[in-house]
Amino acid sequence: MSIPKVVVIGCGKWGKNLVRVFSEMGNLYGIWDINPLQRYGKSFESWEAVLAADRVDAVAIATPAGTHYELAKQALLAGKDVFVEKPFAMNCEEGEELTALATEKNRILMVGHILAYHPAIIKLKEMISAGELGKIHYIYSNRLNLGRLRTEENVLWSFAPHDISAILGLMGEEPSQVISHEGTYISKGISDTTMTFMEFPSGAKAHIFVSWLHPYKEQKLVVIGSKSMVVFDDLTAEKLRVYPHKILWREGKTPIAEKAEYELATGLLTKAVEPLKLECEHFLHCIKTREKPRTDGKEALAVLRVLESCFKTQRGCSEGIFVHESAFVDEEVTIGKGTKIWHFSHILKNTKIGENCIIGQNVMIGPNVKIGDNVKIQNNVSVYEGVTLENDVFCGPSCVFTNVTNPRSHIPRKNEFKKTLVKQGATIGANATILCGITIGEYAFIGAGAVVTKSVTPYFLIYSNSAMVKGTVDRKGNILK
Repeated sequence: MSIPKVVVIGCGKWGKNLVRVFSEMGNLYGIWDINPLQRYGKSFESWEAVLAADRVDAVAIATPAGTHYELAKQALLAGKDVFVEKPFAMNCEEGEELTALATEKNRILMVGHILAYHPAIIKLKEMISAGELGKIHYIYSNRLNLGRLRTEENVLWSFAPHDISAILGLMGEEPSQVISHEGTYISKGISDTTMTFMEFPSGAKAHIFVSWLHPYKEQKLVVIGSKSMVVFDDLTAEKLRVYPHKILWREGKTPIAEKAEYELATGLLTKAVEPLKLECEHFLHCIKTREKPRTDGKEALAVLRVLESCFKTQRGCSEGIFVHESAFVDEEVTIGKGTKIWHFSHILKNTKIGENCIIGQNVMIGPNVKIGDNVKIQNNVSVYEGVTLENDVFCGPSCVFTNVTNPRSHIPRKNEFKKTLVKQGATIGANATILCGITIGEYAFIGAGAVVTKSVTPYFLIYSNSAMVKGTVDRKGNILK
């Protein structure tokens, strides 16, 4: 194969580094950006022109994270090999689609997890594999700075993928448990700091602290083993320090730390080599040989699974809260402890769900909806904006709420949503329809299939399509004579 021709997509803060490196290696064919760097290669007029260019073998995508999936997908469909910066997608479903598409089209898909190409991390992995550190007890990493504060992407997705990728690579396994906490201080809904905890099947643990609201810059990863400890500090000349500390037992009962001076890891390159250059060289090598990249879609998906788990716990999914992996919870959602959200459900932004609720399969709630405690919503129910469910409400399968009385497809009516209030203890049967702008009183019972067009008095029993009053019920749902 002749020299691979690469076009860099996005020449911003990080993209310009890709432009420089590919140019230095003689592989830069061109660039595409809103504000192109005129001194580098050919500047394409449009993304479509890049895809249509036969001489372009590959693209390197360094645009905002939310655009990565769509650009990478279009490039793969156009027959281009793809290097895409992290994260390569914003959810696992998109990541799986890209990975499968690359396989189907026989294209290279490589994700920019740069630490996987850092000589010190490669050496550290070799040391762990050789047993030089003994059994790994725990790993921690700090990626901290007072730098550019993003408003479109939180610090977890911006900083943490590097460290997650490195730790998963060092451990050789995915975590069995992930817990993450965030701090939001500058922009609403955008976390500025996150602390993530991971536990692995082997028993090892790891935590990752990332922040762009920190008084000084730090990029450090520490591995604690039973035989020795290693510190990787990317901001110093001594990248990899080995501390051969030992734990001795006095009379077999009392542990004593025997400290030793650190040593520099042997076998590292004596001359500094830019990891980005090594990463780009690996991409070009894979283009020529058709080998799978070290950070291919499979590796990136493992990182994405951790990120998604972090996101779910940050949305309040702790303290006994369960959110199925196929469900999606938007930002700015509050979920009470003990609540369970099942398959394929979607909780939209600014929704508040109380404690010990059960949200069934294929349920949509929100935005801006309030759900009380101990509410049960069965399968295939949509609780739209304008609907409020108080404590102990039961919604049967496929019951229907509305929020507009005169909907028209061609006329927007978002400013005309009417309020519907379902008060404490009320039951709504399967396939019942509740028209908007009414109140269902406390402990009222709406039978299956009923169409309710008017407010219902507390404790009244309503059933049949005519929705006539048929009697009264007690708190337990028993019909009163």
